[in-house]
Amino acid sequence: MATGAPSVILPGEPAEPAEPAVPAPGPDPGHGRSPRGRRTYGPPALAALPLAVLAMAAWLGRHVRPSADDWCFLPQVRDHGVTGLIGKFYGTDNGRLGNGLLVGLYAKPGIAGHEWFAAVSAVVMLALLWGTVRTVLRLAGRTAPRGVPLLVAAMTAVVFLFPTLNIYKTFYWPASSVSHTMAPVLACAAVIPLAWARSRRGRRAALATVFVTGCFLGTLSEETSAVALVALMAGLLVRSRLFVPRVRPYARAWCLTGLAGVMSGLVVLVTSPGSRQRRERYGAATGELFAPASLAESFHGFLEILGTVLTTWQYVGAVAAGLLLGLLVRDRSAHPSVLLPCRPAVPLVTGALAVVVSGYLCTVLTYPLFGEGVARAARTWNDYLLLYVLVLTGAGALLGRALRRAGWRTGAVAAAGAVVCAASCAGLAVPVGDLGQDLRVRAERWDHQDRWLREHAARGARVLPYHPVPISGMGEPFGGHRHRPWPARCVAAYYHLSRVTFAPGKVP
Repeated sequence: MATGAPSVILPGEPAEPAEPAVPAPGPDPGHGRSPRGRRTYGPPALAALPLAVLAMAAWLGRHVRPSADDWCFLPQVRDHGVTGLIGKFYGTDNGRLGNGLLVGLYAKPGIAGHEWFAAVSAVVMLALLWGTVRTVLRLAGRTAPRGVPLLVAAMTAVVFLFPTLNIYKTFYWPASSVSHTMAPVLACAAVIPLAWARSRRGRRAALATVFVTGCFLGTLSEETSAVALVALMAGLLVRSRLFVPRVRPYARAWCLTGLAGVMSGLVVLVTSPGSRQRRERYGAATGELFAPASLAESFHGFLEILGTVLTTWQYVGAVAAGLLLGLLVRDRSAHPSVLLPCRPAVPLVTGALAVVVSGYLCTVLTYPLFGEGVARAARTWNDYLLLYVLVLTGAGALLGRALRRAGWRTGAVAAAGAVVCAASCAGLAVPVGDLGQDLRVRAERWDHQDRWLREHAARGARVLPYHPVPISGMGEPFGGHRHRPWPARCVAAYYHLSRVTFAPGKVP
């Protein structure tokens, strides 16, 4: 990215002799013309497509009903409150304090929390991604026509959420979403305050934000924490190739503060009684995690995951959105870039390596739980898939910038990018719609059985039959041909029963 003076003096810093200006790599067609000075209807209209897919998915979330772990969370929060669940997570289950907080927040309203979780999480994730895109543009000293940042954020959201093998566990199952889907998006919140870090107070606020966010991530998800650690260390390694000299000390401080936050949270998690019990339960001791056999099996599993991800064509929507961004952005003279005009290979290679390293590390961490099935546990991929999608978006933006400066017919290229975005959205809307029908059918059956169980429990019954109502491979009492009775005990606690028995047919 070309700037007239790559050295940026942040407020409060002493002035130093200016360094030679770096010449622009080429003409910038349309330079000097503010995108706000002309009406551009294309980006807002195109942004409506991913927003429509996201809105449809969020609306279908009203048919979500409890299953698997949720059966156990609901009676715990009902009887002991959110703090009781947090204490149970820390002392017994897994040590994840932040995870217990988020789970308690959606479990507190009961069924309503499950029905509204998809809509609330979709809005939160879209807002954070939108803020991240705008922050990166500001740091790069660039501006874009109205609607372009929203288009990029919306495409990033749908491409991250819906090309997965199991949309339900990625987006609709709250217990999984807070651990593996929302967690990496929440990590983006640490970047947003950098947009206003142009004063001492702003820089301190940004440092405090990245530390607090890191601490929270450390107690929310081990896998997302691993991704954050890899990304922050990569930022430390390449900061001299990405940032102008005056901001490199601050970039170093920001990365180190983030690393300290994540490590602090992980120390709290790993030393908790719940984490120790979980490691013993699944054989996830440090020596076993990094045993040669475990590392080899994890590597084979990760190669299988990469094969699936790299052959999922809907991810090209992220590249297309980035391409449009690169074609449409212009210089922001009032806010010069803090990024050096470097070769695209620097951020692209760094990002790609970060995805591979963090992805393999996450596979190693989840292998004790899933074993040979780790390559089929698609919900755990999300911890590093967001980084993958962001790298694809960045690659598209750099390609768009290169084509624009090379004098290509940007109108034709932009039209092609819009077509790819539309095709990706259409390809993602189909499985979401199909799952929506399954959600509606399950909700009707679940509600019918729920009413029946409540009525009979109110009449004094202590043992009642339960018929499994499965969806998308979720755990249900007596699932797996009755070989997995769990979580029957939690269902009984939820309805104030002594126990539930298997019902071979539908409950009346």
